[in-house]
Amino acid sequence: MPVRIHHILCPIDFSEGSRRALDHAVTLARRYRARVSVVHVYPLSIPVYGVAYTGPEGLQPVMLTELDRQQLLSRLDAEVVEDRAATHLTIETVLDEAANVPEAIVSRARTTSADLIVIGTHGRSGFERLMLGSVAEKVLRKAACPVLTVPAHAPDAVPREADSIRRILCPVDFSSSSEGALEYAAALAQEAHASLTVLHVLELLPDLAEYADAVGFTDYRHARFQEARTQLSHTVKATVRETCKADELVLVGRAYAEILRVAGDQAADLIAMGVRGRGTTDLMFFGSTTNHVVRAARCPVLTIKAESTR
Repeated sequence: MPVRIHHILCPIDFSEGSRRALDHAVTLARRYRARVSVVHVYPLSIPVYGVAYTGPEGLQPVMLTELDRQQLLSRLDAEVVEDRAATHLTIETVLDEAANVPEAIVSRARTTSADLIVIGTHGRSGFERLMLGSVAEKVLRKAACPVLTVPAHAPDAVPREADSIRRILCPVDFSSSSEGALEYAAALAQEAHASLTVLHVLELLPDLAEYADAVGFTDYRHARFQEARTQLSHTVKATVRETCKADELVLVGRAYAEILRVAGDQAADLIAMGVRGRGTTDLMFFGSTTNHVVRAARCPVLTIKAESTR
């Protein structure tokens, strides 16, 4: 199934990180001849003792004046003027005002039938790389379409050639969501003539580690490893077309740590991961493999929900 991207939504906040995200959005738009909507959502907030406070009922938010709107629209246009001239793509700029920025982004993606959201994450260290409650994290959880998160520490210069994606890493856990992501990643790899590595990380139960030298543990580990290799091989054969070569890799360890290590070792240009729908059963998202990878990855991460591949 070919990847179909007709409309890309790219929220920006005029930071360096969002500029990198826009570069990636334009690169993908060139490949798929997609139109790009560059949106800035101005947060309707109430200043309380010098702090921007998004407000309780009964208090009036600070609205943009017409002059403010014109200045912001001019700034948005300035962000994309070079891209328009260099690519001849359809790149529109949109200014929204909303009390809830992530919901406004997700709503615009839904109402305009965006096929992909490309959004930057702010450059901080450790846990703060993707802060709990941040705009990017909430968009990632709530959007129905695939989301490409671009870290602020991604390379400054984004290649604009069509073959800018050369190495794709796709971790799978054999769930329906990860198999949908694998199908999507394989189509991307085929169209971009990129290499594809399909990775499964076998996480043995932590309480078995102390029995590593016990009789039978080595046999147990070997059996689980061989079982995972067989299942990975079957998954790849069932999902990846013969015209796309995929390297299969099974490792043992913490899933997010091994994904990040392999991505670094291979200098991956993209990590593609499946994520489950954001229902009540997904409240454990924080601390999950996907969240750890998005927070710490040094390359863009494409998250794909099972329903978005249907």
